[in-house]
Amino acid sequence: MRAVVQRVDGASVVVAGETVGEITGEGLCVLVGVTHDDTPEKAAQLARKLWSVRVLDGEKSCSDVNAPLLVISQFTLYGDARKGRRPTWNAAAPGPVAEPLVDEVVTQLRRLGAHVETGRFGADMRVSLTNHGPFTVLIEV
Repeated sequence: MRAVVQRVDGASVVVAGETVGEITGEGLCVLVGVTHDDTPEKAAQLARKLWSVRVLDGEKSCSDVNAPLLVISQFTLYGDARKGRRPTWNAAAPGPVAEPLVDEVVTQLRRLGAHVETGRFGADMRVSLTNHGPFTVLIEV
């Protein structure tokens, strides 16, 4: 699994004009990509890492300050644009594999005590955020 993590001062996801997920104040906006060999155990590992990684102000984690997370599925994180002019998506897991694993990341975060908002899997989403820093990091498990 791969996650692009952005420290934000608020973020939201809109689908067809409706806000489906939104966090306010300090938190993390997390884009999650799934590849073919990912497992529920990797989803749980990613959730633990997201909850505990110290990237907020003062080197704090979401668990330290009870900061919210906005988790959004993002198959394009496994795109490969090294050859030609058009990326390939061969490394991205198909929806029936990826969706339950992204859901598992969210479930595990909530079990840890996190407030989690989400996008809508497979939808044409509009993501808005205020990147605080800017601060963006890639996490792979």
